[in-house]
Amino acid sequence: MDQTKVQLQGADIPVSDVPCRACPDPCDEGERRSLRHDEYPKFDVDRETDMLGSVKPYGRQIVISTGKTDWVREVTDAAGTLAAHFSDVASGGGHKDKQKDKGKDKSKSKKAEDKSGNGPSVAGVFNANPSKLKRVTIINGSHRTVSEDHSKETVLVFPDWKVLTEVEPTRAGAEALYEHSVSPSLPLFAPPPPEKAGSLKSWILPYSCVILLCSHKRRDNRCALAAPKLEHSLTQALEREAWEVHHQVEDPSVSGPALEDDPTLAGITSDTERHEEVLRRLQRVDAAHAEHKRVLILFCSHIGGHKYAGNVIINTPRGVSVWYGRVTPHEVDAIVRETIIGGKVLPPLLRGGMNLSQPGRKSLNDW
Repeated sequence: MDQTKVQLQGADIPVSDVPCRACPDPCDEGERRSLRHDEYPKFDVDRETDMLGSVKPYGRQIVISTGKTDWVREVTDAAGTLAAHFSDVASGGGHKDKQKDKGKDKSKSKKAEDKSGNGPSVAGVFNANPSKLKRVTIINGSHRTVSEDHSKETVLVFPDWKVLTEVEPTRAGAEALYEHSVSPSLPLFAPPPPEKAGSLKSWILPYSCVILLCSHKRRDNRCALAAPKLEHSLTQALEREAWEVHHQVEDPSVSGPALEDDPTLAGITSDTERHEEVLRRLQRVDAAHAEHKRVLILFCSHIGGHKYAGNVIINTPRGVSVWYGRVTPHEVDAIVRETIIGGKVLPPLLRGGMNLSQPGRKSLNDW
């Protein structure tokens, strides 16, 4: 048996025995030529290095609206953007040159965080725990803002499964976002603290799955070549399974009031009971329970491992995040059936991920 599979099973991670590629090679054979997969242009991919372990642990991840599919090489260096302001806030404030000196002092603690015991003993696999894993990954997304004021951003927060609107692309806006939804002091999946709401509005994401595809051309052209073909293949495969596919964030206000204005939550005085109510709502949008299964597919900025293009992150309402690399359209059918629907990891594609260990459960989708 494959050693990676044995290692994952030993960590209680549900794995699939299905081959990642089920189509012929070359993919122009067989009776159903209409289902032929797209081919990538010729580009080199690292197929020798062990991908498992190439994901650095993080506590939370934010995806910022830009309406673009490509960005400057380092999105947090783009002056005046929410990504830049938030990076400064999350790192403790001050000029970046000063932060470099502070970073030297923190190097030992950062290494300890990367190797912390927040999950199974599998490299790159960790459990969500923002109070210990304080790193926040900052990503730009292809979604356009749905804020009433279009000068303000719309931000997705994982693993909390939130979408926030009315986020100002300023230092003050970054601080408000941090205090409202990203600070390590905030428990996962908790309703927003009333005293920190301000002008921000948040909703539970109205999707059963959110897929991020790295398309960052100015970081690595391989990702820009891979992402559109993966988006097309994923859309086709999911629609064949009767999923509704979105490529832009739906205005969350159509599904009801913001969490800050929700009368049901306002009527619950216990923090524990408010938290439990949010978890019940997350279950209702999960694929195992949702009457209509909907998926959001976005392009995103650099997520590391561009030498493993195409790079795919699959997020679910349970707080699961599966990071795959070396993905081509030929593997998409298996990803949809085995991982998104079946809740099982495909070991040859796995780079790492969050909340993959499921003791006593057979699927990543089990609650």
